Amino acid sequence: MSTNKSARAISLETLIKVLQNGSYSNISLNNSLKHSDLSIADQNLATRIVYGTIQYRLFFEYQLTGLLKTKITEKYLKPLLLMSLYQIIFLDKVPNRAVLDEANKLAKQFGKHHSSGYRVVNGILRAFIRRGVILPDEKDTIKYLSIKESVPEWLVKYLIDNWGMQKAQSVLSSINDPAKNSVRISSLADRNKVFDQLKKEGYQPEWSNLSLNDAVLSHGGISESDLFEQGKLTIQDEAASLVVEAFDFDQNQTEHVLDACSAPGGKTVQIAENIHGDVTALDIHEKKLRLVKENARRMHVLDKVTTKACDARKAHEIFKAGEFTKILVDAPCSGLGLLRRKPEIRYTKSLQDLRNLQKIQLTILDSISKLLKAEGELVYSTCSISMEENEEVVKQLLRIHPGFELKPFSLSKLESKTGMLKIMPDQDGNDGFFIAKFRLRG
Repeated sequence: MSTNKSARAISLETLIKVLQNGSYSNISLNNSLKHSDLSIADQNLATRIVYGTIQYRLFFEYQLTGLLKTKITEKYLKPLLLMSLYQIIFLDKVPNRAVLDEANKLAKQFGKHHSSGYRVVNGILRAFIRRGVILPDEKDTIKYLSIKESVPEWLVKYLIDNWGMQKAQSVLSSINDPAKNSVRISSLADRNKVFDQLKKEGYQPEWSNLSLNDAVLSHGGISESDLFEQGKLTIQDEAASLVVEAFDFDQNQTEHVLDACSAPGGKTVQIAENIHGDVTALDIHEKKLRLVKENARRMHVLDKVTTKACDARKAHEIFKAGEFTKILVDAPCSGLGLLRRKPEIRYTKSLQDLRNLQKIQLTILDSISKLLKAEGELVYSTCSISMEENEEVVKQLLRIHPGFELKPFSLSKLESKTGMLKIMPDQDGNDGFFIAKFRLRG
């Protein structure tokens, strides 16, 4: 099915789904774009409008202060106002009159029969253009930063409490930068040849500062390329690629590795590329394991991968004690390290979520700890920067299981003398990430 909706109509449709129904921005947008016949330029415009509007939602809502005189009843109106504000404030190449004109059309298209929504939109946007951007008083630091960087107050306070004002400001301003397009080149491919091919195809690749086999590309679209189809590379953030590097795989022995929370399989595949042996990939959802298999097939390692639908908290009921030489727990987490890539996370998570997730993370670790062979390695990772999900989980694990000890590790471009490594989102524009490595004493 293909429709000829405009880029802005698709943006508005997606924003209604995300803001009203709590859908995921990336999934909703990809579905809408797949069924559209927009040019690449228009697809890029729709993407910018959707992500920009969600990213700066609190900031835009604050801009409506004093301008909204009536209660908004039709559900398209607020998303339309917010996305129009995004274009007026951030898209310099689009003249204001074009934004107003488009907003007018969309209000008539999405409004009920005889709706006066377009008058409301027109009035508010004109009033905003006359008045301009407003911010809270800088003396109220938490509120000011919350609105300016569009992050809820609890998270601003959390960052300041844990890392101090300067670091908090640095992290907050970095998470509104665009996410990087990074790929991990397969260990089974010739990395220099793949890099040269990426150059030829106009991706302007640069080697990652974090990870040996990662390259950062100037733009997206790599999943349509032959290199991707042929399994020479996969889409993976540089920080995420470090997790598997933390293991010391022994090529002289057969490794039996467990990836306890594997979908969509990026790390499962990376493990399989680097071992003599096999990897068992668990996920609670059978459907998600299909993705793991697809990834493994595309990356030519399916023969080393076994999948099993299983809640990692019950893994000890299925596998034998000491069955695995290495275990990866890339745990379900708040995703607070991914605020740049998944902007809606900032509005859907709370401090209580961090505590609830800690319980799940510890239950998983408790279950799989029984499955590790003596002298085996356990790597725990999250794409979160919170203390609750990282350092505190490590502390609890060591207390409950005194047989485990932290083990320092060296990566291709970084090292951890403590056995723990945290990458913050303001470090070189990467995703925020945490890695801890343990050894089970023999």
